[in-house]
Amino acid sequence: MVDVPPDLDNASHEDLKELVQTLLERVNAALRDENARLKGKPPRPDVKPSGMAEKAQSRGASKAKAKSKKPGRGSKRSRLRIDEDRHLQPADLPNGSRFKGYQDHLVQELVIRARTVRYRRERWLTPNGRTVTAELPGHVQGHYGGDLRRLIVTLYHRGQMTIPRITTQLRDLGVDIDRRQVRRLLDDTDAEAFLTEAQDVLHAGLATAAWVSVDDTGARHQARNGYCTQIGDDRFTAFLTRFSKSRQNFLELLRAGHTDYVVNAEALAYMRGRNLSQAVIDQLAEGPTYFPDAASWQAHLSALGLDQAPCSLTRSVSRQRGRSGAR
Repeated sequence: MVDVPPDLDNASHEDLKELVQTLLERVNAALRDENARLKGKPPRPDVKPSGMAEKAQSRGASKAKAKSKKPGRGSKRSRLRIDEDRHLQPADLPNGSRFKGYQDHLVQELVIRARTVRYRRERWLTPNGRTVTAELPGHVQGHYGGDLRRLIVTLYHRGQMTIPRITTQLRDLGVDIDRRQVRRLLDDTDAEAFLTEAQDVLHAGLATAAWVSVDDTGARHQARNGYCTQIGDDRFTAFLTRFSKSRQNFLELLRAGHTDYVVNAEALAYMRGRNLSQAVIDQLAEGPTYFPDAASWQAHLSALGLDQAPCSLTRSVSRQRGRSGAR
């Protein structure tokens, strides 16, 4: 049966729409049954509702009720740091009104504006006729500040913005700069400083981590196929791209930029654990124990006549260097 509103003249638009939709579905179903009967096809099976929908609705209602009983975690705004308070007063307060405290309303805002700083460097003339001028702060390089340079680098690399768009954005904010200057700032960015910082993060993480996760994937680098290795835990992550996927390469990555080789007690114990010849171990233990780079280490192996199989030795020394870290 179809639920027909008692008063069709005063029924709402939604009720009439639902009624028409129900009637159309039943008429279409009746037409399909009649066509099947005329073609001699079996009628549709009379399948009774399984009640799954009602059960699911009932379970959803019970879950919603149980969820509503759980204590809330509180508003995220309660964790915000208040930087400024602005007091607002109602307009046209009648005489005799009493102050009843405040009703707080938090608004998050972002302040981005251009600032021009003029450093007035004092100049002095010494008794011997030499002119002395005050030095600029160490963070000042050229005529653009460090925050502006960091923003340009972030927009270019992380935001994937082109130089013309970066220039337009900065000029809209009031910065007097052109495309050539943006390009120069990007070219003059000290990539070595970023590399050193990344290596310091990796080294500090490895030195203090209770565990690390490692994964690698194929990656294009300098128009060549390489491998990007991820090393990190729940506090830090390092991504390093190399053209080798060998165990030796992984041990080099764990050294976090250190290039020296050290033959110490841990390295000798590792060699014994890998059943290296005792004669070879004695040779390494009696000779020099510190080598500043791979070339000096390989030269030492050649002098001992061990350059035919340097990989196992290098692995043991690299492994212990990566675990012990920098001095």
